[in-house]
Amino acid sequence: MQLPSVFWADLTTRHFAQLAASPVIDRVVAVLPVAATEQHGPHLPVSVDTTLVDGVITAAVPHLAADAPVLFLPTQQVGKSNEHIRFPGTLSLSAQTVISIWMELGACVARAGIRKLVLFNSHGGQVSLMDIVARDLRTEHDLIVYSSNWYSLPLGDAVTGLFSAHEHRFGVHAGDMETSMMLALREQYVDMKRAQNFSNSSEERAARYP
Repeated sequence: MQLPSVFWADLTTRHFAQLAASPVIDRVVAVLPVAATEQHGPHLPVSVDTTLVDGVITAAVPHLAADAPVLFLPTQQVGKSNEHIRFPGTLSLSAQTVISIWMELGACVARAGIRKLVLFNSHGGQVSLMDIVARDLRTEHDLIVYSSNWYSLPLGDAVTGLFSAHEHRFGVHAGDMETSMMLALREQYVDMKRAQNFSNSSEERAARYP
């Protein structure tokens, strides 16, 4: 069965009914992109995590195998970002709310007859929530759930070599890598005049507790 789009929201209820009745349904993988809206320094917009996860998906779509049906659910743009809440513009939900939203979306996937779900994340502050949701969805809805983060994907030597070991370890938030990706995806929202070699709390902790 050929669907008109790999994006869940582009399909009609007729498409979902046909999909549920098709033998293809056993091979469909639903992907729930989960992101955040939070501070990323003075030079990047609060949309970074959403922009990056959407950008990775857009780049991946042309490489999907025709015989591996995938459906991308709408990106969840607000997550658990309370560690950044003191910065103006950050949006954050409680852990309980995030878990409830993801659980209910997973239940919707199961009701559509789909048994496989990937939680595809772009924000390090909610990795532990993915583990909870994945286990509960398996138990309550018999879903096969896998969790992944775009920043954990292998970059390849050509890309990895562009950044120092120090940057790979400490520059994970609003550093060279995220700034470079934003320059590629939404350059008009990057203010390079305000980009500096900022220190971060993880680097300070590493120096304090070697």
